Amino acid sequence: MTLRDSRATIDQALAWAVDTLRDISETPRLDAEILLAHALGWSRVRVLAGVRETIPADALQTFRALVLRRAAHEPVAYLIGRKEFYGLEFVVDRRVLVPRPETETLIDAAIEWARLHFAPHDTLLIADIGTGSGCIAIALAVHLPNALIYATDLSPDALAVARQNIERHGVTDRVTLLCGDLLTPLPQPVDLLVSNPPYTILDEIDAGVRLHEPHLALDGGSDGLAVYRRLLAGAPQALRPGGALMLEIGATQAEAVTALARQAFPAAVVRVRCDLAGRDRVVEVLHVAS
Repeated sequence: MTLRDSRATIDQALAWAVDTLRDISETPRLDAEILLAHALGWSRVRVLAGVRETIPADALQTFRALVLRRAAHEPVAYLIGRKEFYGLEFVVDRRVLVPRPETETLIDAAIEWARLHFAPHDTLLIADIGTGSGCIAIALAVHLPNALIYATDLSPDALAVARQNIERHGVTDRVTLLCGDLLTPLPQPVDLLVSNPPYTILDEIDAGVRLHEPHLALDGGSDGLAVYRRLLAGAPQALRPGGALMLEIGATQAEAVTALARQAFPAAVVRVRCDLAGRDRVVEVLHVAS
């Protein structure tokens, strides 16, 4: 199937895009609709309501280029420059990992713990380790107005993106960006540590992720556990008594990460929380002793 550059209706353009993307995307129709809406400057609702309308030549050219980039495995979020996460929209590009919906499980766990242990007028100190786009820190700041949050990252480029998002969501007074390796930049112990650390084995991940997303935010070493080992080794000194640690994990890593957590916190309660698909997703370390 081909697409003429000069003239096509919305339904024709979508059909071409779906045909082009079906072998590389699990959601070719959704990808096509999002990319066409972006090219036209419309909402998806308007696109779907106007399937018989003819697309202006410049928008059609832009759409065709976006689809071909998507066909080369580039994430849709990078193509349109944004991604929704926990009901909020974030600026994203190749400097940061694309926020995943499964990470929302980490936000749920952190908010639940915070509201159970801190009254609304109590100041809660949180650290988000490896913040990337800032999506975790910002989502927590928006939903926990009593929280002050340190957000660390080794990448200055990632922190530049996070700063855009912090300003976009109006939480610059409560989220402090710190450049450095894992826990090193923290100026003091905190009540709650959260992290979605690199945990993938690069040779085993999807081509689109490996080709386009930053390896620094992905590479968990030969067994996917390298960053967990370093993070958990330093975590006891970074937490206040009674605090908690919550780590996102890969779906097959629960046993290994809980063992590392119990070694670092032998007196704590360590448990695993599943995501909405029923996969192991978050290791929670609770009731940390002094």
